[in-house]
Amino acid sequence: MKNISMLKNKEYTKNRIIKISHLLFGLCLFTVISSFTTIDSPTPNPKQRIIVLDAGHGGRDPGAVGKSSKEKDIALKITLKLGKRLEEELPNTKVIYTRKTDIYPNLYERPQLANKHHADLFISIHLNAGGTTTRRVKNKQGKWVTQKVANSSARGTETLVLGYNSMGNQDVAIRENASILLEENHEENYGGFDPKDPSSYIVFKVLKRKYRDRSIHLAKLIQAEYAKAGRVNRGIKEQPLAVLKTAGMPAVLTEVGFISNSEEEKYLMSAKGQDAIVNSLFNAIKKF
Repeated sequence: MKNISMLKNKEYTKNRIIKISHLLFGLCLFTVISSFTTIDSPTPNPKQRIIVLDAGHGGRDPGAVGKSSKEKDIALKITLKLGKRLEEELPNTKVIYTRKTDIYPNLYERPQLANKHHADLFISIHLNAGGTTTRRVKNKQGKWVTQKVANSSARGTETLVLGYNSMGNQDVAIRENASILLEENHEENYGGFDPKDPSSYIVFKVLKRKYRDRSIHLAKLIQAEYAKAGRVNRGIKEQPLAVLKTAGMPAVLTEVGFISNSEEEKYLMSAKGQDAIVNSLFNAIKKF
């Protein structure tokens, strides 16, 4: 009886081993089949990246004016070229323009459009102007006098983010915000803000800085790409700019060159120059 019992136990154990082996084989086979089927199964698309491009000025507002060109026209050409390349070369990217023709959207409407579409980035493209400088000259009476003259020597690129600290140098902010005065009901739309009055820039101190760090990071990438292309790097500046103040995403205003400098104006007007600027901006956005 003992031998019979041992035989039964051995048979039972053998059957258990066979069943477990079958089970393990089945699990392995299921895993292999599953691995093949997942190759052909559709993968979910990543979130679409929305970028709002803003060509500065436009319409009745020419922006800075050079000897042979206007800021609004060159900014628009660069903006359209950049948008086309972004959509062609960056998968799942959608570009929205604040303007595609020679029109003037109000400054507050530009970031408002970006907020409406839940944009990931807002980039405003502008050209710089050197303003005026002073020099000592002799007048007709032979006396030395101080004379204001156009600054045609300024050159290079700079990128601006919304800020409140650098209140000493407000020339760029005042010039870019001056477009507000061309808008109807500008006192109501901007809460009585006067772009010509430096004291009124105090209102920007109450604005949130939620996207400040990421905006600065994007600005650094842009300036690094300009420098890599051989452009003069004038750095990053924080300025109280109306076109950036309500943007609910990382937002920058980039000055791609000085239209007041005849050498840079030729570069900015040329296809070669515009393509180089587009390439710098494209590479920065791609890295961001």
